[in-house]
Amino acid sequence: MKISMIVNGEPRSVELADELTPLLWVIRDMLGLKGTKFGCGKAACGACTLHVDGEAVRSCSYPVKFAVGKEITTIEGLGDAENPHPVQEAWIEEVVPQCGYCQPGFMMATAALLNKIPNPTDEEIDDNIINVCRCGTYYRMRKAIHRAAEKQQAITPMNQPTNTK
Repeated sequence: MKISMIVNGEPRSVELADELTPLLWVIRDMLGLKGTKFGCGKAACGACTLHVDGEAVRSCSYPVKFAVGKEITTIEGLGDAENPHPVQEAWIEEVVPQCGYCQPGFMMATAALLNKIPNPTDEEIDDNIINVCRCGTYYRMRKAIHRAAEKQQAITPMNQPTNTK
């Protein structure tokens, strides 16, 4: 069966025998995008978080059949060295990673959070960023999330009228 989707802005298609194959394995093994990590395989840790139509999704348990025709964004599509996303900039400025393995998932979860809640409180961060970091860099991540919110607001200020009737 042919599965077609938009990955990081580009149309992509793969041939699969099983439409229940987790999206993670299509992204990593078939499309070669290794930034999205395998952690637990049960959607518990969040290392595999990416965006499907702008929503944070744990791709290790997301059957690829649900991605057909959708826009998938991986950490490689969030930003790059020349044009980093505010979350990526904040992660660097706050020196968040220790081992770094889980960080792409945290950054993807944070980017999705900031699209919904542009200036989250600590409680909103705790309620929404439920990924697991074995190294315990949560304090630095919280600082980076607040910094990323400030950076993103500087780019797209809050309370801007969208309809000027």
